[in-house]
Amino acid sequence: MDQTALNLIAIGVFGMTLSALLGPMFNISPVIPAVTTLGVLSLATLDSFSFQGKGATLLLDWLAGTSSQHRDRILRHEAGHFLVAYTLGIPITGYTLTAWEAFKQGQPGLGGVTFDTEVLSPDALDVRQLQLTVDRFCKVWMAGIAAETLVYGSAEGGAEDRQKLREVLASLGRQGSEFQQKERWAIRQAQTLIEENWASYEALMGAMEQRASVAECTQVIQQHYQDSEVAG
Repeated sequence: MDQTALNLIAIGVFGMTLSALLGPMFNISPVIPAVTTLGVLSLATLDSFSFQGKGATLLLDWLAGTSSQHRDRILRHEAGHFLVAYTLGIPITGYTLTAWEAFKQGQPGLGGVTFDTEVLSPDALDVRQLQLTVDRFCKVWMAGIAAETLVYGSAEGGAEDRQKLREVLASLGRQGSEFQQKERWAIRQAQTLIEENWASYEALMGAMEQRASVAECTQVIQQHYQDSEVAG
């Protein structure tokens, strides 16, 4: 069962337990929390098996989205991906900042920044080119974690990013012991790129928050690059 659905079930069980404890104090019939919890569990199970957990993902993301810090973390995380990808010359095809936006675009999970990954095809590159391209993508995948860590000292998101990095490394015959080493290296590299282009990063966040198009976001970055060159 999808982890999001399991989280929703856990919330339902907690709610039933709490209601059972507090019900007598407020003269609430035990039937009400029981029926409510049964409904939540049924919906979670149906969502997991029929909709691949998308409903639970949308609900939990909407609840989390009421927190301004949560929204800011997501924005900083995705702007990190976007800026580093642009800086390294990796084509950006789109981005989303909520599960609902991702759902409307047909993307799984919470969405995020999407890239043209065809350049990772082993058939299109020789060994050295492939290694360099994989290194670039590793920096991009870890850039969201890097951006969050720079501001908050830690990252809440990034599980899917780590999974992508590990899947690609595994497909190239890398050993599991190399995964964390590569992650740490990529995070440090991404943090350096973000810090060196901090003004562009903050301007990009403003554009993404307004849901500017990919083209408009890249123009914002380019403008700040040009301003920096003039000032320098």
